[in-house]
Amino acid sequence: MPLDKSFVGRTYPPTPPYQVGREKIREFAKAIGAIDPLHLDPEAARAAGYPDVVAPPTFPVLITMEASRQIVDDPALGVDYTRVVHGDQRFAYQRPVVAGDELVCVNSVEEIMSRGGHDFLTTRTDVSTSAGEPVVSVWSKLVVRGEG
Repeated sequence: MPLDKSFVGRTYPPTPPYQVGREKIREFAKAIGAIDPLHLDPEAARAAGYPDVVAPPTFPVLITMEASRQIVDDPALGVDYTRVVHGDQRFAYQRPVVAGDELVCVNSVEEIMSRGGHDFLTTRTDVSTSAGEPVVSVWSKLVVRGEG
């Protein structure tokens, strides 16, 4: 069943706040091999002008993947997650994520298109602090493979 293209432009309610922890940033940095002291050492981060350790650029995927369940799990859209493969991901930063941030996500559907028997779903997640300061926008393209 093809995705419902009337969902393009739909925006979902903000997610509950996510508290960014120092250890979560360190674990993520170590897992991806990001050895910059800004990711691991609070003193190095403070010396560079940040209040605490700075998350690697791809860290927001931890938050946005969970947040995007609002879209993917919406039964009216018609995503069969057993047929989904990841197509693309990009980030546009207003400022880095740092330990201590309390982040909220707002998801929207930017594009739905069909090509070669497959559906392509592009989502946008705008991440801001709970006080409303923009932090990063994250786009994700999911490919919902056709049944043929």
